[in-house]
Amino acid sequence: MTDVFRNRINAALSAAQPLSRGKVTGAVGLRVTVSGLEARVGELLQIGEGDEAVLAEVAAIDGERLSCLPLGPIAGMSTGSPVVSTGGPLRVAVGPDLRGRILDGLGRPMDGGPPLKGEMVSIEAAPPSAMERQLVDAPMPLGVRVLDTLVPCGRGQRIGIFAGSGVGKSTLMSMITRGTTAELNVVALVGERGREVREFIEHDLGPEGLARSVVVIATSDTPPLVRLRAGSVATRIAEYFRDQGGDVLMMMDSVTRAAMAQREVGLSVGEPPATRGYPPSVFAMLASLLERAGPGARGSITGLYTVLVEGDDHNEPIADAARSILDGHIVLDRKLATAGHFPSIQALDSISRVANRITTPEQRNDATELRRMMAAHRDVRELVEIGAYVPGTNPEADRATAIWPQITSFLRQGLDEKVSAAEAWQALRQLIAAS
Repeated sequence: MTDVFRNRINAALSAAQPLSRGKVTGAVGLRVTVSGLEARVGELLQIGEGDEAVLAEVAAIDGERLSCLPLGPIAGMSTGSPVVSTGGPLRVAVGPDLRGRILDGLGRPMDGGPPLKGEMVSIEAAPPSAMERQLVDAPMPLGVRVLDTLVPCGRGQRIGIFAGSGVGKSTLMSMITRGTTAELNVVALVGERGREVREFIEHDLGPEGLARSVVVIATSDTPPLVRLRAGSVATRIAEYFRDQGGDVLMMMDSVTRAAMAQREVGLSVGEPPATRGYPPSVFAMLASLLERAGPGARGSITGLYTVLVEGDDHNEPIADAARSILDGHIVLDRKLATAGHFPSIQALDSISRVANRITTPEQRNDATELRRMMAAHRDVRELVEIGAYVPGTNPEADRATAIWPQITSFLRQGLDEKVSAAEAWQALRQLIAAS
C-alpha cells in the first residue's frame, strides 16, 4: 500500500467520524478550559469558527474538563465558544522539497514559497533504540579551526554551546552552517528577537547556507506552546532526512528558551514549581528532545544546541541538565568577546566526549600539547603581566609565552574564513613544531 493511498484512506476515515462539539468554559492566563468533548493529551482542538478560529493543544485532563493551550491569540474568545477536535496531534509535512525553506514554529511556510509537499507526520517520535544506534566513530568537520582540533565533533554527536547573551552564539552558528561538510542543516530559532531573524538568514546564513538548510522560526512574541513545539518540528524534519540515510547537522538556538516555554506551559496547567521555578516536566522535555538526535540505524543527526546561561552562571538548572545529557560542551567566554577575540571559544573549558574515538593518536598528541601550553600560560599570566614571573620556573609556560601571538592567531578565525579539517590539523602541527 503506497503512502498516498494510505493517507487518502486515513483522511476518508477521519471525515466519516461523527463530529462532536464541546465549548469553552473559561480562560485564565495561558490556559483555556473546555468541557463536553472527549480528547487525548496532545490532541489539537479548534476553538471558534471561521476566520476567528484558533487551534489549541490539550495539555492536561481533569475529569471532564480539558486544559488547553492556544497556538494563537485568544482575544475575542468567550464562554460557550464552540470547540471541535481535529482528530489528532500537530502534524507537519516532511519531504525533499523542504531544502531551502523557512518555516514557522508549527511547520508552515513563511517564506512566500509554494505549499509544502510530502508526507504528513506527527511531530513526536520515539528516539532510536540504544542497541540499534550506530557508533559515533567518524568526525563531522564544522569548518571552525579551534573546534575541529581542540573540541572535535563526531558524526551523530550532540554537543552544547554554553554562553551568556551577546557573546557570539549566532555568529558561531553561521560559521558552522557555511563551513560544515554535513549534507543538510536544520536550524531552529526558538524565542529569537524578530529583528535578528532576517539578519541571521540574509547576512549570517546567506544564500549559500540557506540553499542546503531548513530553518524553523518561532520568535519571542509567539505563544509559549509554539516556541516549545518549534524544537520538535525541527527535530522531526531532521529525523526524516536521517531515516533516509542522510547525515544531518541540526542547530537549535536555544534550548534555554524552549525550557522557558515549557515552564510557562507547565505552570499554566497547574504543575508545581520545583528547581528555581522550573516544573518537573521541563527536565523530562529536555531529555526526550535531546535524545531524539544522534545516530540512527542508518544516517545521523549531529546536534548543536545553544544554552543561554543566566548571568554567565554555568551551573544554573537548565545548563546543568543539558550538560549531563549532551556528549560535550563548548563554552563561549565574555572576556574574549569584549576583547575582540572571535570566535570567543574558551577551549580549555570546552570538551568533546568522543574526541578519542574520532581522532588519530598523532592528532590527539598535538591537541593535548597545545592544551597543556595554554593551561600553563593561564596559570602564570597574571604573574607575567606584573613582572613577577621568573623565566625557567615553568617550561610549558615559557614555551607558550614565546609563541603566544601564534597561538592566539590559531584560535581566531574570520567570519567568512573557511578552513577545512585537514588545514586545521596541519596548522596545529606547524604550531606545535614551532614551539
